[in-house]
Amino acid sequence: MNRPSKTFLIGLAIIASGAAGLIAGRFLWPAPMRTPESSTTTSRTQPSQSAATGPVIYSRDPDGRPAYSLTPKKTPAGKAYLPVHAGEDVSFEDAPPAAPTASGEPKRIRFYRNPMGLPDTSPTPKKDPMGMDYIPVYEEDTGQESTVRVSLDKLQRTGVRSEPVERRTFNIPVRAAGTIQFDERRISIVSLRFEGFIESVDVATGDHVRKGQTLMRIYGPSLSNTAAEYLTVLNAHRDGVLSSERIKGAKQRLENLGMPESAIAAIARTRQIPHSIAWPAPQDGHVLERAASSGMRAAPGDMLFRIADHSVVWVLADIPERDVSLIAPQQQVSVRARAFPDRTFTGQVALIYPHMNMETRTVRVRIELPNPDGLLRGDMYADVEIASGSSALVLTVPESAVIDTGKRQVVILDKGEGRFEPREVKSGRRGEGLVEIKNGVSENDRVVTTANFLIDAESNLKAALQGLGQAEDRK
Repeated sequence: MNRPSKTFLIGLAIIASGAAGLIAGRFLWPAPMRTPESSTTTSRTQPSQSAATGPVIYSRDPDGRPAYSLTPKKTPAGKAYLPVHAGEDVSFEDAPPAAPTASGEPKRIRFYRNPMGLPDTSPTPKKDPMGMDYIPVYEEDTGQESTVRVSLDKLQRTGVRSEPVERRTFNIPVRAAGTIQFDERRISIVSLRFEGFIESVDVATGDHVRKGQTLMRIYGPSLSNTAAEYLTVLNAHRDGVLSSERIKGAKQRLENLGMPESAIAAIARTRQIPHSIAWPAPQDGHVLERAASSGMRAAPGDMLFRIADHSVVWVLADIPERDVSLIAPQQQVSVRARAFPDRTFTGQVALIYPHMNMETRTVRVRIELPNPDGLLRGDMYADVEIASGSSALVLTVPESAVIDTGKRQVVILDKGEGRFEPREVKSGRRGEGLVEIKNGVSENDRVVTTANFLIDAESNLKAALQGLGQAEDRK
């Protein structure tokens, strides 16, 4: 019987080893040889050996493009994708080997948790469906439930930034849109208390008048009769027939009809009754409306002129409901009329109206504004900025540092050396990118301003996993 040749035996061994590899679920290939030059290049482009630990979880594009693959792959140019180990992936908790405690004994592992954050633990080492090792949780970690540790290289990769808590004067400007209106207390209506006839009108709509300036000339039969009675009483008193009380009564009747004081004095001085009376302006201001015309008949109570004083105007602004608590009377206000965007007018809050607009959920605020130059006109649009707050120093943090869950507000304290601690706080006013902190932190504490949601999620996950571990211990 012929003995098998050496070549035949070698081929049979290769086939047997391939079959064994298939049974084990993979082929075992010898590692490629690397030259010193390739080793040097790899060490420059790849992460450190300490970071490249654990199984390969995926492959990434060799040219740095955002392309990944769960299986070995090549680019269109023929370059192989680079393997990424579990230790190289971004994570908020390292899984180092069990280091000895202070007494020299190795740490005792309580359980292993899912590396992807799923609520799954194991009392023994295992892998998830993607081949990632479960992360050990040690007994020594139970006293640091609120502290999250992040390695320095991962801090740089996740972009974690922190800023100190500072004391500042917290003045939040409340901004709103408003309209300019006339001061209702500075508007006068000119009308008659008797039936009269207008002989002439001296002013027109839009004219500026001074107090006492003649607006029109009026003839009234009843006014003339009362003036004649007054003159009779004056003449009788001069002759010693009537007392001064009768004079006061006759004069009062003229005043009740609205005759100007200057006209009554002219009758007493000249002892004559004028045919018509010069009717004066009751105040300084502009003539907004003129209904009087020469020759017309005016009934008692008819509006003949409407005059408004523009030296002080109102700005009516609608403040959102959330900002009403920041507004108080006498607060300083800066107003920019859209007709004069380069000029700022200064006034103060005069009144906060007692009712709310149900449709817009706003409260109207009345602002008194001096207008000595008369530049501000009625119904102009204006932008209002009300200075609120006080000069007292309060603790503030950047608005991005506060995580608001709806039921509570949390900040992440930077304890240094990669240690972070979630801290519940009570927030106050907000504005200008800052938040007032009433309690929970102290001055010069450092709070995380970027990537704090990731740390907060890791902290909540750690607390949940520790709760699962305690449940496992109770079993």
